[in-house]
Amino acid sequence: MSDSIIRVLIVDDHPMVAEGIQSLLESYDEIEVVGTLSNGQEAVDRATHLQPDVILMDLNMPGLSGLNATEIILERLPKTRVLILSMHDSPEYISTALSHGAKGYILKDVPTEEIKQAIDAVMRGERYLCTGASGSLEPKDGNTREALTGREQTILLELAQGKSNKEVALALDISVRTVETHRKNIKRKLGISSTAGLTRYALEHGVLQGTSPGL
Repeated sequence: MSDSIIRVLIVDDHPMVAEGIQSLLESYDEIEVVGTLSNGQEAVDRATHLQPDVILMDLNMPGLSGLNATEIILERLPKTRVLILSMHDSPEYISTALSHGAKGYILKDVPTEEIKQAIDAVMRGERYLCTGASGSLEPKDGNTREALTGREQTILLELAQGKSNKEVALALDISVRTVETHRKNIKRKLGISSTAGLTRYALEHGVLQGTSPGL
């Protein structure tokens, strides 16, 4: 990766949003926009070739979600920094994104110049949360529940959509036994004994909504 030019990939299914961000970033000499893609699967398919330093990733896109795309890309390109772009400021969305490896979270209503600030921050190795996002993550008293790992969050998303262990294994290219192990750990950590309970938890905490297109 270049030390002088920051290679940025934009992934958002709203063309006007992507074009607006691209126009802003291209006004900076030190930034090169290497691509604008419209869904998570495209990002997974092309990230290795494009070699971005920073990816601006929308959460809610048709098909592969921004969360799942982030996790897959970071397994292949661990030095890439992912900044999540979203309209949602709930703590569940933000903490889930960070647990999947994102280095920052920006709400879509921030001034466009703040996107450049966020890119600079993550390139310095810092985590960046816009004001609305950081306020949502203030610690709450009595929150002692053991946190889910990024992989457990991904599997929870799949299970909450009614998929069987075998279907989840095929979707994530892992073994059924691995899914079963994660499923047991998720239930233990959340104190939930049924699949219906997992779905209810995902809905109540905004996790399942994170995979819905068009939000």
